Amino acid sequence: MESKDQAKELERIDLPITGMSCASCALKIEKGLAGVEGVSKATVNFAAEKATVVFHPEQTDLSHLIDKVKDLGYGAKSEKVLLPIQGMTCASCVNKVQKALNSVKGVVHADVNFATERASVEYIPEEVSIRDLKKVVEEAGYQVLEVKEEDIVEKERLAREAELSRLKMKFISGAILLTPILLLMYGGSFFKKWLGLSQEVNFFLQFLLATPVQFWAGWQFYVGFWKATKHKTSDMNTLIAVGTSAAYLYSLIVTFVPHRIMVKGLMLDVYFDTSAAIIVLILLGRFLEARAKGKTSEAIKKLIGLQPKTARVLRNGKESDIPVEEVVSGDIIIVRPGEKIPVDGVVKEGHSSVDESMVTGESLPVEKKSSDPVIGATMNKTGTFKFEATKVGKETVLSQIVRLVQEAQGSKPPIARMVDVIASYFVPVVISVAIVTFIVWYLFGPHPALTYAFLNFVAVLIIACPCALGLATPTSIMVGTGKGAENGILIRGAEALETAHQLNTIVLDKTGTLTKGEPSVTDIIASEKFTKKEILTFAASAEKGSEHPLGEAIVKKAREEDLNLLGSKDFEAIAGHGIEATLDSKRILLGNLRLMEERKVILNGLLEKAEQLSNEGKTPMFLAVEGEVAGIIAVADTLKENSKKAVEALHRMGLEVVMLTGDNQRTAKAIANQIGIDRVLAEVLPEMKAEEVRRLQSGGKKVGMVGDGINDAPALAQADVGIAIGTGTDVAIESSDITLIGGDLRGVVTAIALSKATIRNIKQNLFWAFAYNTILIPVAAGVLFPFFGILLNPIFAAGAMAISSVTVISNALRLRRFKPPVT
Repeated sequence: MESKDQAKELERIDLPITGMSCASCALKIEKGLAGVEGVSKATVNFAAEKATVVFHPEQTDLSHLIDKVKDLGYGAKSEKVLLPIQGMTCASCVNKVQKALNSVKGVVHADVNFATERASVEYIPEEVSIRDLKKVVEEAGYQVLEVKEEDIVEKERLAREAELSRLKMKFISGAILLTPILLLMYGGSFFKKWLGLSQEVNFFLQFLLATPVQFWAGWQFYVGFWKATKHKTSDMNTLIAVGTSAAYLYSLIVTFVPHRIMVKGLMLDVYFDTSAAIIVLILLGRFLEARAKGKTSEAIKKLIGLQPKTARVLRNGKESDIPVEEVVSGDIIIVRPGEKIPVDGVVKEGHSSVDESMVTGESLPVEKKSSDPVIGATMNKTGTFKFEATKVGKETVLSQIVRLVQEAQGSKPPIARMVDVIASYFVPVVISVAIVTFIVWYLFGPHPALTYAFLNFVAVLIIACPCALGLATPTSIMVGTGKGAENGILIRGAEALETAHQLNTIVLDKTGTLTKGEPSVTDIIASEKFTKKEILTFAASAEKGSEHPLGEAIVKKAREEDLNLLGSKDFEAIAGHGIEATLDSKRILLGNLRLMEERKVILNGLLEKAEQLSNEGKTPMFLAVEGEVAGIIAVADTLKENSKKAVEALHRMGLEVVMLTGDNQRTAKAIANQIGIDRVLAEVLPEMKAEEVRRLQSGGKKVGMVGDGINDAPALAQADVGIAIGTGTDVAIESSDITLIGGDLRGVVTAIALSKATIRNIKQNLFWAFAYNTILIPVAAGVLFPFFGILLNPIFAAGAMAISSVTVISNALRLRRFKPPVT
């Protein structure tokens, strides 16, 4: 295991990979990258077409990783850009700029030409943007002339459309050529009778039509087969290329040298229709797969697309619209009704309501006023306000969400890693089964044995293509994590998504999780001589100058009720007791029971009320005016609006709910009783929370810990699944497996329900993928023929293989209909 110091030196990069055709390709790349010196970990996601690599930058770099991918026979998608640079005066300037660019994470290689004053940069667009490159050059002391920012979402869309267009063209062309082949094959007697078309000419025409299908439409399978062979491995391209080539070559022999295999002068059939139909059907399957895979990441594309293009900035007293990429921290930005907030910041002037649903999952607009935070890409609804930019570019909440979702979609749960291992052995086993099938049919099959041997050999190879197996897990993970992001739930890795459905105990921190985390006035009890309004006015006027949280709660309550506060003087804070002040020549005391006893204030029956409030977990404060008790104000950290609904939903899911808090036993019990929590662990210091979680785990519990992600960090790390609830800050995100951006405890229920739905979906996919291969490979090998005379035509095998892949993806896409169970 690596030390903490070593871990700090590690760098993580996501490489977009091209050319993978199945899960065994992904495993091959994974093994190849893991073998590179300096690579600590490599994970390849077939569906996302991405390799996630953790490496020591001092031992290897991005260019070596890309070279390794290319050596394995695949491609790593990178872009090149020319940056016009001003201000370079000598060769040392060139070295300075070049070194700065090459130090940026995501840059493959940078060359700077002094004569042309240009930098040629190869980079991974998913990791670094042109704006980042421009910024590092400017930080080095030089200027980059205007360069159009790459729109990654648009580029991905165009690349996907180009791939779909290519597959569509090959499929349609192949289908057009296949039609006359099928007519010639199955209407041979008609053409011979009415057109005098001999069987030899018929076969020759089929050969002419089938050859472009085999070597143009199906060329990609040969390319994949050759790459796999060069690296002494095999994948689904191997199965397709070998299978269709066997049918094609057998037919070629029958067409041109039939006497070599003719038995007793009997003319044999050709199977050009089989090889051509297999290629056309597989191309159809690839086309449908590509179209469906594009839909699996729609959630993240939707999030990226939320970012507005421009911002209205106030600089030097003038308003101007500038590209959002040019906004810097500290800029004052103006947002009008109906406009998107361009970056993260803090409101400085004005007020409005903001729709944050696409980031937090919160359906109702949130009121914003001075000093309130705003999140980039959310929609301003009503008023105009000015805010100061605090986080821009990749520092914004939206960028963090996108990064986390991308990481989660590229990660693999244990169930997926198991499938990868199975897939790596699957193809060689299938080829062995196909060879055995050929030998058995050739030696023991009926006449013509060679024909039967070839057909069953091809059927086994085609039916066993592990495409569905490779897509079963990653497509569900991509859709599931994307759906989580739509509901304000950030899942850091697929392992957390898999583990969440196994939880049987949820530990909830009290302050800031179940409760709002700040005190508020809950009760005002008046004596006979005073009204509630008078009591609140006196108390708030006295506390106006106090910084104590309980005093702030009282002042806040008075402002909410628009009370006119009185001027105070001779304010004195009495440590551990309360305060004393003079209002309108009246001496005011506000504090606990001990203060009243010391000042000999008669409570007139209010002591019982105070004890009742204390038993409810509230803090009662007595108000005395001129030595006479006026009433009680009770303050407490109140429950969040939806805490009770969330706890009830967790109970309905069969989970044990435990409350963990540093508060005293009485307060904790009072809160627990309000929302139906049976088990309470109170008076637990922050450093002991992890120990309490460990104690639950030692009793056989699968524990999910829900906290604020800061003081609960050790417990979040100790739990099987750590869930940070709150603001989505860096600390909360980094200390948890799952982060609930909106701060609503119902998100815990949604996260567990989403985990269950995703794992159920994966298991369905794997069942059908395994069942399909397990059942149909023996059928393709001909085990039913001796008993029922049934053989699986290779054409139907190809169709079944394509349908199986599309079925798996379609089933994964059903997760897009997932609805949160608690509203």
